[in-house]
Amino acid sequence: MTGPENSSLLSVPAFWPMAMAATMLTEGTELYAKNLRFVEEEIKIHGELRPALATPNQVRLDLRTMVLRDYGKPVGIPTLIDAPHAGHTAMIADYYEGQSLVQTLLANGVGHVALTDWKSATADMKDLEVDNYLAELVVAIDDLGGRVNLVGLCQGGWMSAMIAARFPDKVNSLVLAGAPIDTDAGNGSIKRMVHQSPASFYEELVALGGGLMQGKFMLQGWKNMHPGQHYIQDHVDLYEHIDDPAYLAKEETFESWYENPIDLPGRWYLQVITQIFKENRLARGAFIGLGRKLDLHDITCPAYLLAGADDDITTPEQVLNAAKLIGTAKDRIVQEIVPGGHIGLFMGANTLRDHWPPIARWISAQ
Repeated sequence: MTGPENSSLLSVPAFWPMAMAATMLTEGTELYAKNLRFVEEEIKIHGELRPALATPNQVRLDLRTMVLRDYGKPVGIPTLIDAPHAGHTAMIADYYEGQSLVQTLLANGVGHVALTDWKSATADMKDLEVDNYLAELVVAIDDLGGRVNLVGLCQGGWMSAMIAARFPDKVNSLVLAGAPIDTDAGNGSIKRMVHQSPASFYEELVALGGGLMQGKFMLQGWKNMHPGQHYIQDHVDLYEHIDDPAYLAKEETFESWYENPIDLPGRWYLQVITQIFKENRLARGAFIGLGRKLDLHDITCPAYLLAGADDDITTPEQVLNAAKLIGTAKDRIVQEIVPGGHIGLFMGANTLRDHWPPIARWISAQ
């Protein structure tokens, strides 16, 4: 870091014009101050900030695996957003004031929204399985009246599809956004990684976490998918905008979410890696959920499938192939590919402005 205390500007030659020396001293001080702000901001982002939901809400249920959060007024059939249980918090669905999926739904005709805020797993949760999470999702639906419009985001998508297949009467309509339903489809980086890495690799990671899949391990994996962006460009961007309060506010909010992943039960994680991603059991009708083999053809409610054109986490094919697997009549299935990548499907300003309002109105019309 360059600062006045080690800058050659402090030993300006005596024959330099006084005005030039004063200007350079000032510039050196300003550079030092900018560098100091950058360091302070980096420390804050990576050490102090914690994710917080943007919109006021009520805690409806406090269960072992999640807090069920309530928004809006209890009118009509509730819309339940099933946030991804994949290492990051539910802030993905309620990100920023004016840039929130929850707020977008409420502003476009959906009067009652609830959100699954999945908890970080503790040591006593290491042996929980997919069934434990499905069971508590059913508890949440029943507490909301027993029938919901279900919006599954990313990993919350295959959970939502499981519920809709296992309990068709509990799901009035189904939105699957960036959801890996047919995990053998496409050629995404997650698919390649899962199939190239032996099961022992994931088992060793869980063992290192004391029976948990620690969020910090997953975070490094996500960053290493795009190392140039995360290890270089993000810091350059922050430095260039260090004097922009609006930029800093949004960056702090995003990084508070991204840099603070949650831990997952090791047994749940290994079950998902093996049965959902390696063996594609859900798409093949071979996954057993809550005591019964699940058949996606049992899903008959209206369905909306949303994919990101540049999504390298969940490729469009993994989402849209659901149209071939579920039992919903083809004229009651909407398929849409929107510009952008994975996270932008749920948090991107353009997607929330241009694509989610019609989805909200579609939900209200069901």
